[in-house]
Amino acid sequence: MNLHEIGQLVRERRDTLGLSQDRLAKMAGLSRATINQLETGTLVDLGVTKLACLLELLGLTFAAHPRAASHRGLLMASRTASVSYKSQLDAGQLAKALATGDVPPSLLPHVATFLDEAPLPLVVSAVEEAAKRGRVPPKRIWRHVVRWASEVHSPRRVWA
Repeated sequence: MNLHEIGQLVRERRDTLGLSQDRLAKMAGLSRATINQLETGTLVDLGVTKLACLLELLGLTFAAHPRAASHRGLLMASRTASVSYKSQLDAGQLAKALATGDVPPSLLPHVATFLDEAPLPLVVSAVEEAAKRGRVPPKRIWRHVVRWASEVHSPRRVWA
């Protein structure tokens, strides 16, 4: 669930309770503008503590659940890694490289692009999928990823 969807639930619950945005804002220790932006989907960020307090006030729960596995992490990651290159890195090649830690020299630029540019949730999904496919612990794959990042001098700080 994203902040926009939460905002819709907040609006519905506020309406059900007969509260104005102003009254809810005062009760929650927030501004009316913050409540309005949350409900209209224009709020960029609301700290987890403030959000949890607001949901508690409205009688809504704040729960985290694992997403269903997409089974497309490797495919999407391989496409992301191939955007700038004539040759394509396919999902099977990426899965094998992640699981074994061995990157053929011809695929090193693709792997560097994957490490530097792929959205991190996509990297996590690809690692999880490769671990299942290759029957290797994800921890081992993360060691490979960090080693590769060092070898290709990835500027992404998360790998340091």
